[in-house]
Amino acid sequence: MLQKPESGALPIPQAEGEKDGGHDGETQALTASQEEAPSPLLPESSKEDLGAGREEGAAEPALTPKGARTLAAKALARRRRAYRRLDRTVAELVQFLLVKDKKKSPITRSEMVKYVIGDLKDLFPEIIARTAEHLRYVFGFELKQLGRKHHTYILINKLKPPLEEEEDLGGDGPRLGLLIMILGLIYMKGNSARETQVWEMLRRLGVHPSKYHFLFGYPKRLILEDFVQQRYLNYRQVPHTNPPECEFSWGPQSNLEISKMKVLGFVAKLHKKEPHHWPVQYREALADEADRARAKARAEASMGARARASQRAGTHPW
Repeated sequence: MLQKPESGALPIPQAEGEKDGGHDGETQALTASQEEAPSPLLPESSKEDLGAGREEGAAEPALTPKGARTLAAKALARRRRAYRRLDRTVAELVQFLLVKDKKKSPITRSEMVKYVIGDLKDLFPEIIARTAEHLRYVFGFELKQLGRKHHTYILINKLKPPLEEEEDLGGDGPRLGLLIMILGLIYMKGNSARETQVWEMLRRLGVHPSKYHFLFGYPKRLILEDFVQQRYLNYRQVPHTNPPECEFSWGPQSNLEISKMKVLGFVAKLHKKEPHHWPVQYREALADEADRARAKARAEASMGARARASQRAGTHPW
């Protein structure tokens, strides 16, 4: 069971578009895959990219293969910058809402736009939807809208993780959410993740590994001490690395209490995809489910045999 410490792969259900926003098409574009959908944060500059200032009706110059590759690379770089900025905004809004919640006062849309979202206000439905999912899955909070007219929100501490293993893992929503995020990263990276990759994931969530967080304490200490010592994570040095590097993998307690299919389903929800979108991990998760079913059947058969033997002997199996 995930014990209380003594010390204190990335996508989300889309929010309903606002009537006066007029940006439904832009919001929908962001929820598509990053490889396929153009970023709505970028200006419509196709004419500029292909040569601004051409007279109407003028013939377009031939584009060489090298020129086409250059244009594609620039467009990809712009999309990546746009998505990184959106990720940062979501992470900052999550932390802003968590800090504001300590005062237990409602939070308005205008405050979010003023202090965090800024010129991305047209993407508010997408940002607030992604923020709500991060709050739920990682921190165990539900973001609830009190009034549509004034766009007022509050956080409700559910302390109920989205997986069925709540009782086995102690029912601590924020800590369990953090553990599941790390397990998901490890699983999607091929069952091991470098230490630097884990710290980078936390930073993208707005959680700094070495800085105090009012929900996790010191995250690095929580991971390296609690999660590792309780055998939810394995931590070892990678051979033949200079300078030395360490990596995380699933610990025996995680393999016992948490199924790979549940973790893959968690990752799929964050990315708004189905688990079979990742065929390698999906096949591995199916094999894990089959192994768990066989182990459960063997355990039930063994228990039934002991019960029958005990009944014949006139004793109880327990």
